Amino acid sequence: MERETIYSEIKDYLVSAFDVPRDLITPDADLVEQLNLDSIDAIDLMVQLKEITGRKVEPDEFRGIRTINDVLNLAQKKHAQG
Repeated sequence: MERETIYSEIKDYLVSAFDVPRDLITPDADLVEQLNLDSIDAIDLMVQLKEITGRKVEPDEFRGIRTINDVLNLAQKKHAQG
């Protein structure tokens, strides 16, 4: 799966699930500081990554995730394992 496709799916999800303004969702956007996601939102995002990649994301894998780029890197890694 192409990085741009994953990015597009994540953006669509953040807009629809959390009402994040699309223009705030950039690769370097901080999930907490800029997009105002909390720990419950992070769990929902982990579940969405499973939907996108077909692979379960473990909480330990998500612990260091801070930015959209981090999410994209993890999604690509999980998809490659698939």
